[in-house]
Amino acid sequence: MNNPLLDAALKARDHAHAPYSKFHVGAALEDTDGRIHTGCNVENASYGLTNCAERTAAFKAVSEGARKFRRIAVAADTSPLTPPCGACRQVLWEICGDIEIILVNLKGESESLRLQDLFPRPFHAKFL
Repeated sequence: MNNPLLDAALKARDHAHAPYSKFHVGAALEDTDGRIHTGCNVENASYGLTNCAERTAAFKAVSEGARKFRRIAVAADTSPLTPPCGACRQVLWEICGDIEIILVNLKGESESLRLQDLFPRPFHAKFL
């Protein structure tokens, strides 16, 4: 695809553990230093314990010391393109703020938008 972030998300998708849904997703989160942190979805028979690719990438990035982010790419084999779920939107908002979200599929179709467009009234710390 010739875009390092999209390529990383597509490659991360290959590592997904989705024996139940067969829905493989990869994510690649770029921090402000240009480092790319990847994640894939990891399912569990108790679906509530499943972790999405976007949250895996965000948690890995934080655990590796990253604190400021530019954008995230999310790769799935779907048309239309698959956006992050509600839980991932909340986590991304808290950890990353209003970052760019790039959705991509295996056909090379992509779309770019802001998290604010997907999550117009987020819950955050000021409400606590």
